[in-house]
Amino acid sequence: MGKVIALANQKGGVGKTTTTINLAASLAALDKKVLVIDADPQANASSGLGVDIRSVETSIYECLIDNVKAADAILPTCVEGLHIITSRIDLVGAELELLNIQNREKVLFNLLNEIKADYDYILIDCSPSLGLITVNALTAADSVIIPVQSEYFALEGISKLLNTVKIIKSKLNPALEIEGFLLTMYDARLRLANQIYEELKKHFRDMVFTTVIQRNIRLSEAPSHGLPALLYDPDSRGSINHMQLAKELIDRN
Repeated sequence: MGKVIALANQKGGVGKTTTTINLAASLAALDKKVLVIDADPQANASSGLGVDIRSVETSIYECLIDNVKAADAILPTCVEGLHIITSRIDLVGAELELLNIQNREKVLFNLLNEIKADYDYILIDCSPSLGLITVNALTAADSVIIPVQSEYFALEGISKLLNTVKIIKSKLNPALEIEGFLLTMYDARLRLANQIYEELKKHFRDMVFTTVIQRNIRLSEAPSHGLPALLYDPDSRGSINHMQLAKELIDRN
């Protein structure tokens, strides 16, 4: 049975999508069967894995709103062993359309139940809002990875997300766990980055991944070529960091 992991933080620009793409590619390179669910209307995870979203006929939107089976929306990516259910801009409207559906918080949970056994890991790239789609993602997930940018306001948004996780645990998904906090855009030369890492460790101890994702130009360039760092520049720091993260995740599980 595959493990479903949501990558969430309602603060934008913390590296959620970059982590989703590159962690998924690294897990696939380690012979795991991986599915990415792009649950962000911007669809950056889809284009970052080489999918031309203009030519996609069936996305996560059709699955959530039109009862299309998840299996019918799965597409291959540029990485062997890595599949994706893409997103599209219509997903913005899905928030409102879901309001009329019974058990609206569990639509994604029910969808993924049908395909969970086909994968080792299912990673959900959440949008930066805590709307109904993100609630669906957290209700469907076994655990959540929280990327945290190593910048001054990084710790401010966490309490809001932890509160959401707590509510979802008590009302919708008692099994939801925090897989870990992941420090992204880390620059070891900056005292602030080290302070934030220490602060995270102090508050959340073993819940903080040992791996940190360092600032890396190749990691930023890769999505514009529709490739994860692993294929764009396998020797880059960004690629190596995500491979370490994948190994750490496998060891934890």
